[in-house]
Amino acid sequence: MGICPVCNGFEVVQTNCPSCGSELEESGRIMDYYDDYSPYMPIDQMKLEDGYPSDYEDGQCPHLYKCSKCGYDEVKFIQE
Repeated sequence: MGICPVCNGFEVVQTNCPSCGSELEESGRIMDYYDDYSPYMPIDQMKLEDGYPSDYEDGQCPHLYKCSKCGYDEVKFIQE
């Protein structure tokens, strides 16, 4: 298990919205949105159940990025 540089504040990933060009806002790990208890579950367990097979195998942390202007969102995989 690695350490996610975005979760731990070591790195900021800046990217622009492909729809309107505004900067996307980092909104946390995608699995934190699954249900009320997801943020409290072990990270590796959630990676096995999140539907992204490569995140556990390749040591990546899936983060949700959203555009506050047009509503576009995407998941970016951050290397741990």
